[in-house]
Amino acid sequence: MKKQRVDLIISDAAELVTLASPEPPLRVGSDEMNYLGIINHGAVAIKNGRIKAVGKTDNILEEYSAAKVIKAGAKTITPGLIDCHTHPIFIGNRVDEFELKIRGATYQQIAEGGGGIKSTVRKVRLASKEELKANALKHLVRSISCGTTTLEAKSGYGLNVSDEIKMLEVIKELNKANDGNYPELVATFLGAHEIPDEYRNNKQGYVDNIKREMLPLVARKKLAEFCDVFCEKDIFEIKDAWQILTTAKKYGLSIKIHADEFTTSGGAELAGELNATSADHLMFASDKGLKKMREKRVIAILLPGTTFMLGFSTYAPARKMIEMGLPVALATDFNPGTCMSESLPMIMTIACVMMKMTPAEVLVATTINAACAIKRERHIGSLEVGKQADMVIWDCPSYKHIPYHFGVNLVDTVIKKGCLLKHMAKNL
Repeated sequence: MKKQRVDLIISDAAELVTLASPEPPLRVGSDEMNYLGIINHGAVAIKNGRIKAVGKTDNILEEYSAAKVIKAGAKTITPGLIDCHTHPIFIGNRVDEFELKIRGATYQQIAEGGGGIKSTVRKVRLASKEELKANALKHLVRSISCGTTTLEAKSGYGLNVSDEIKMLEVIKELNKANDGNYPELVATFLGAHEIPDEYRNNKQGYVDNIKREMLPLVARKKLAEFCDVFCEKDIFEIKDAWQILTTAKKYGLSIKIHADEFTTSGGAELAGELNATSADHLMFASDKGLKKMREKRVIAILLPGTTFMLGFSTYAPARKMIEMGLPVALATDFNPGTCMSESLPMIMTIACVMMKMTPAEVLVATTINAACAIKRERHIGSLEVGKQADMVIWDCPSYKHIPYHFGVNLVDTVIKKGCLLKHMAKNL
């Protein structure tokens, strides 16, 4: 029998973690989240940037041939990780605030003193697109080096029409210039991240500005797929978030909500009412709100790195969410103020230790469920025939080592759209 020719075969994996499953792709409940579709001594055949075949190595090599074959040996292959909540477009840092928090200052106290989000806003407003792109690229390369092949990127450090558009244009231009050596970006408009100083005493005026100027322009220029709101006491409360998000839906944007991060604000309930794609943070979400989210299949994106970095003791109740059948994803919340880490494996470790998620659950939460949280589940998030060939070879014999062996980078090789990352092909 003549073998079919493909571009690349990755063979001999100790564990090939496919995450393949019957429809629908979104995993809910402990049983579904602990099933990974593992193939021992597995292989993947890739052609034209997509997965051609998945199976046992002997079967794949019997049917396919390729100019390049990578032997994964005693290593593990997983889908590329997906970071479904980040803020990577910024300039400068807030390292001094890190020390203030250590010394006892609260998030709110720092914000009231002119720090926090507004300090980054001042820097972003002064920065050029070229400066923002250069800074973002450093972090995006670190992200993909840690195994992240797709990443949701929010605006939210402009807080006016021109600078919010500038941030979203940076995301679009980064995507256009991407040669496969950093993650694909999925854009989210977050003009409602904070109330800018010029609207300090006129919050409704700023809400109106978002509704009447920003959202129409974002939609017309096709700069974002999602609209997000930081829904929290004394920032954008329920009535404000409702106005912005219902307007966003009229312009064809899907919606997300920063919900119940510091207080029980009703954000989870609003996410359910508006049929949001996701509600994120949720450390203080009410049981009523979680039930409403479950009813509408709103995905809970949990961000334990932020809880850890802020020194809080209350983490989102992941076990309760999983056991009640609420879909759960994980993300870094990478940003310069409350989680300066591009490492999803580190987030997986924190989720295991502090939220009692299993290694299988955190892998599902950073692959197929994260893909669902950015509406990419038909293309990425699992290793199945026809999907984009985004995957990671890990220098460990089992996926369980990824959260277990923490503080180091176990990534051996990243494959993006069937191509090896140039700066990570050193061992091949």
